[in-house]
Amino acid sequence: MEYDVVDVQPLTPTALQVRFADGTAGEVRSEPSHLTGVFEALKDPIVFAQARIEAGAVTWPGDLDLAPDVMYAEIKSHGKWILH
Repeated sequence: MEYDVVDVQPLTPTALQVRFADGTAGEVRSEPSHLTGVFEALKDPIVFAQARIEAGAVTWPGDLDLAPDVMYAEIKSHGKWILH
């Protein structure tokens, strides 16, 4: 699908560069207020840097993932997706 993530690179301890199957690319940034609950583990830069792709989605150990369709829509519209 066009919104399948095909490349992910950590930029900072809270930001990623992603590229989708159709060539769309942009930044995903997590604000500290988003890193709570199940996402608390991503406050650890070592864990955050373990971002990888599984089935077209950005994932981390511990069954954490980001919805690629929402990410795609935000990046297509704004060039980035900021998680608050």
